[in-house]
Amino acid sequence: MKNLIIIGARGYGREMYNLASDCSENKTEWLIKGFLDDKAEALDGYAGYPPILGPVETYPIQEGDVFTCALGDVNYKHHYVSLIKKKGGYFVPIIHPKAIISTNVVFGEGVILCPFAAVSCDITIGDFVTIQSFSDLGHDVSIGNYCHLNAYSFLGGFVRVGDFTTVHTGAKIIPHVKIGNNSVIGAGSVVTKNVPDNCTVFGNPARIIYEE
Repeated sequence: MKNLIIIGARGYGREMYNLASDCSENKTEWLIKGFLDDKAEALDGYAGYPPILGPVETYPIQEGDVFTCALGDVNYKHHYVSLIKKKGGYFVPIIHPKAIISTNVVFGEGVILCPFAAVSCDITIGDFVTIQSFSDLGHDVSIGNYCHLNAYSFLGGFVRVGDFTTVHTGAKIIPHVKIGNNSVIGAGSVVTKNVPDNCTVFGNPARIIYEE
């Protein structure tokens, strides 16, 4: 039996504890050991959670430890995941039993798939991608590494999403659109055209509002 450690003990970390608990009840191969967070008091006032074991930087990985990363910011996630991986740590997928998964779906390392997310057929999902509840991915979608899809996101068939991209709540990307690396899709936006790297788009139809 492995020991699951959650990176991040703030709001998303507490949500991840509940998500992972649901998964462990579904006969997964790990038990939840605790959190890693640099704020030792992050769980003060919250009952029913396992302890904070210390910060990521100083935690000594022990035999049987496996990890998941509950950080919404894709760049922070990359930073802390890299610290653990340099120590030899491994990240397990957290796939809720109420997620809907079709045929020929390939998941990368450390993927998080929340309840009621729907993943259609022939999809590739990269490493350390989070897909939150009620998101809907059409057939033949490809998602790069370290992406975060917030709740009620919709990606039509053949959509391509680059690395380190965030799709905010309720955004819709129509079929065959390509989203670049390090881009942000604003909440409620409808994306009808390709989005370049390093851009933030917003609106219906979505337009570039910020570009690095």
